[in-house]
Amino acid sequence: MSASMNESCIQACSNCALACETCSASCLRESDVQAMARCVALDMDCADFCKVAATLMARGSDYAKAVCQQCAEVCRACGEECARHEAEHCQRCAQACRSCAEECERMAA
Repeated sequence: MSASMNESCIQACSNCALACETCSASCLRESDVQAMARCVALDMDCADFCKVAATLMARGSDYAKAVCQQCAEVCRACGEECARHEAEHCQRCAQACRSCAEECERMAA
């Protein structure tokens, strides 16, 4: 499995990681931070999974498919949580998570 074969998935994971990092930082600046706690936690988990998935795909690891399968699951959970919030950063993150989940599911299939 070469990195070029997974270029769109690597890009989706990178975009999602950035969106999640931005979302978690923005959530921490919201007036009711406690209401955003689950969002922040999922953002951080999702960003980490996305970074690992992109790295493993880039190096052609035998474990990339398994990690991408798990990454898709985390992205779905994060996307669902972010979609519950009206903040623009959450909505952008939810979209990035949905896109990444779709790419990871295709890659892992």
